[in-house]
Amino acid sequence: MYIPGGHARQALHRERIRVGLKSYKKSADRGCEEHELPVAEKSSKSNSSAEKSAFFRQINPNFRIQPRWLVGIMLFMAIASGSIGAGLAFLLTSKPFQQRALTAQEAEIFNRNQAEIAAATAGLPQLTRPVHILVMGTILLTGDLPNAPESPPEGYLAQVDSNLNGMSDAMLLLRFDPLAKQVVILSIPRDTLTEVPSLGQVKINAANYVGGAPLAARAVSQMLGSITIDRYVRVNVQGFGQLIDALGGIEVDIPQAMKYQDDSQRLYINLPAGRQRLDGSRAIQFMRFRQDGMGDIGRVQRQQQFLRALVAQKLSLELIPRLPDILGVLQQNLDTNLSVEELLALGAFAAKMQRQQFKLVMLPGRFSEPSEYHLSYWLLDSPRLAQVMSQHFGVSKTKFGSDDGVGSGASSVRVVVQDLTRQATMRQRAIARLQQAGLTPILGEVVGQVAAPQVTQIVAQNGDIKAAEQVRAALGVGEVLVESTGDLNSDVTVRLGLDWQKASPGLPQSLPRRAQEPVRSPR
Repeated sequence: MYIPGGHARQALHRERIRVGLKSYKKSADRGCEEHELPVAEKSSKSNSSAEKSAFFRQINPNFRIQPRWLVGIMLFMAIASGSIGAGLAFLLTSKPFQQRALTAQEAEIFNRNQAEIAAATAGLPQLTRPVHILVMGTILLTGDLPNAPESPPEGYLAQVDSNLNGMSDAMLLLRFDPLAKQVVILSIPRDTLTEVPSLGQVKINAANYVGGAPLAARAVSQMLGSITIDRYVRVNVQGFGQLIDALGGIEVDIPQAMKYQDDSQRLYINLPAGRQRLDGSRAIQFMRFRQDGMGDIGRVQRQQQFLRALVAQKLSLELIPRLPDILGVLQQNLDTNLSVEELLALGAFAAKMQRQQFKLVMLPGRFSEPSEYHLSYWLLDSPRLAQVMSQHFGVSKTKFGSDDGVGSGASSVRVVVQDLTRQATMRQRAIARLQQAGLTPILGEVVGQVAAPQVTQIVAQNGDIKAAEQVRAALGVGEVLVESTGDLNSDVTVRLGLDWQKASPGLPQSLPRRAQEPVRSPR
């Protein structure tokens, strides 16, 4: 495996995207696509400025109203004053965070399922069906702009603030499922090689840069078995940092010190190991670090760790007094075609979910080899992708040309045991117990000084809940977590916790020969 990072490789990738952008624009001119190319363009608002000003004025007193909006606001107030209910209905159907109106052809991409997402029955709006939302964290550098010089001044590639049209540094597909009462988050590595309409085989992060959210949604849908994508959300990197500050920071356990310096972007990462509260700046450092030998996949794992911490700490009533600041940040740095009613329904649904009801999985695949491509790519594992999409997103395996049972049977389940108790007797008992159940466990490497959890964590690395439950049944303790923060060599990663010390004694004490050496994830 090799990790991208050299400026030459990044320049090659950007040059390919620029060529693709020109080709994409030509096809649009011929009528094949009806896109406004988003690069370095100021956005136009989808709703009237009066609607947005009135909305934000009510929830954020610091929101500044421009004089040219006054006539529209007064007209709105005159109409709304006749009926509070009518005014509320107006607000609940608006899209105050959408930065650019979609063309009819672009809007059709997000309207394949005509059924309403949310409806207000009694109290807050509620979800009426499963919803798929594409979330992208974007970053645009001056070197990505059209006609950018090959050698920027002082060798510095600055970020273009408040611009959502860059490459997607992070990409997630969220499924809010009121029927299964769970939220599934699929992490899509930015280096994933896939077919992007009008561009061909490129990294998935290029889609937003060339064609905005509509093209990104088309590419993701096509890659994931023609799944319906109902809405999109885009936020830029700086806006993400401001949002974390508005939330008051997030506590994260950092397993090892992180240090990295990139003068070309003035990106300086310096985080000590240990549990600490990250403000916006340090949260960006944590999410962007990739010098751990795992490249983009290590970053995806940290993103999932951060999301898990965010869910655990911030989906509570303590958010209410912070709402004005949060909404102010979102208004400047967010782009979404979700309406207020839909946002309220999603927020209310997520707030009721417990930790175990959030499932975090990653697009299964492998790193490309230097002999395969000039650039480093994440190559899809189609059989396991079919399993993930079938089990968590309701997409038939036949969409991927697969109908076989991947990972079925105890002997085929790859189990890695990480001993966070650091007691040889404890891991010996765990391995013996798993072998009695017909499994073939191996020891995994523990990175850094991560404390043992109170409850043993059984991580479904590839989203295989059945295999994880099988491991839990064999151990008799632990909680099943669906996330991709475990060992990449595994289907299931077991992190022994303090509860395992109370496990039934009397199991064999000798360590099997095949489990004596720890296994390392591919580097």
